[in-house]
Amino acid sequence: MKVIKDSVHDHIAVEGIARELLDTPTVQRLRGIAQLGTVSLVYPSANHTRFEHSLGVYHLACEALEQLGIDGRQATRVEAAALLHDVGHGPFSHNVEGVVHRETGRYHDDVGDLLASGEVAAILEDHGLDPAAVAGLVAGKGRFGQLVSGELDVDRMDYLVRDAHHTGVPYGTIDHGRLVRELTFVDGELVLGEGNVQTAESLLVARALMNPTVYNHSAARIAKAMLRCAVEGLIDSGAVEAERVARMDDHDLIVSLRRTDETETFARRLDHRELYKRAVWAEIDDVPGGIIEADHDSIREFEGEIAGEAGVSPDEVIVDVPDRPSMTESTSRVVVNGEIRRLGRQSALVDALRAAQYSQWRLGVYSPPEVRERVGHAAVRTLGLEIDGPLVSETRDGLYATLDQFAE
Repeated sequence: MKVIKDSVHDHIAVEGIARELLDTPTVQRLRGIAQLGTVSLVYPSANHTRFEHSLGVYHLACEALEQLGIDGRQATRVEAAALLHDVGHGPFSHNVEGVVHRETGRYHDDVGDLLASGEVAAILEDHGLDPAAVAGLVAGKGRFGQLVSGELDVDRMDYLVRDAHHTGVPYGTIDHGRLVRELTFVDGELVLGEGNVQTAESLLVARALMNPTVYNHSAARIAKAMLRCAVEGLIDSGAVEAERVARMDDHDLIVSLRRTDETETFARRLDHRELYKRAVWAEIDDVPGGIIEADHDSIREFEGEIAGEAGVSPDEVIVDVPDRPSMTESTSRVVVNGEIRRLGRQSALVDALRAAQYSQWRLGVYSPPEVRERVGHAAVRTLGLEIDGPLVSETRDGLYATLDQFAE
């Protein structure tokens, strides 16, 4: 057994298969991958890594398994999946995942190849585990995959608390101890037991507050978009293949960006925090549906057209279109009066939080500050945005719910 002091869970006892997996290069690589990517440019203390998060997920998985009365080989399989669940992440976590996926067809939870051979595979097989089965749990498959990747997974329970702790933002603080204690299986579904509607709501509220203040903070989004463009340039230049990018850590990637002529400018800007500025920050109702649904190639064409009309280099225009708002946590199941119910149907908070998400959504067009005005007006014309007021809108519509709805 090895006992590790953790900033969130205090002491974590790592034993059995997890102790053997801990020091493999596959897991140790996560020490070099920031959990929140470019968020550290907004919150300087957000320098925690995927390694410590993986330890936290393993710890909560062990607690959940004990509470659920699961032991033996099945428990060992879940413990291994919990510790290994993030080994498929590339540098800067989710920040460049879309770029890598377009080139390789794999997301971070597709870890079958990583677990199929080498030291990790040998350890799994020594414990009588099929690496493919562990990879399936990481992808959320099967009954016990819900614990590792699902609406009530221990991954979410750890990262909300950990991210709040390291950013200094209190909104992600949840009672993860109660969440773990109240987990139960009913008809093969992982649910929260009777009397835990508010417990499930806490996950919704935490995520809804963390999104605009941390995960989708405007400066973090701009830095992420710049990093994404830099990585696209790195791959397009032939300097580094996408498969190699996927296995890098943050430091490897930054060095490669600095050493490549096509990406050196972006690397310098990120190093010095000389970020692009918002030329457009448009609400969802001002954006044509065709823009929101546009694929990557179409967005690149829009960037070229905006640059041409504004008379700037294509590298000086970034169009950042988020996915439509969604709230997967609303599908969490809770037992109410002996019946399994989806939280979205049971909680009056869900509609209000969906409305908040909708009002917070923004399309961004970014450029160097000296050409921001030209780029902004060119973007409005090119994209057909219906903006009557300022091009950078910070106002938000009111929630489509009132407090007295929750006081009844």
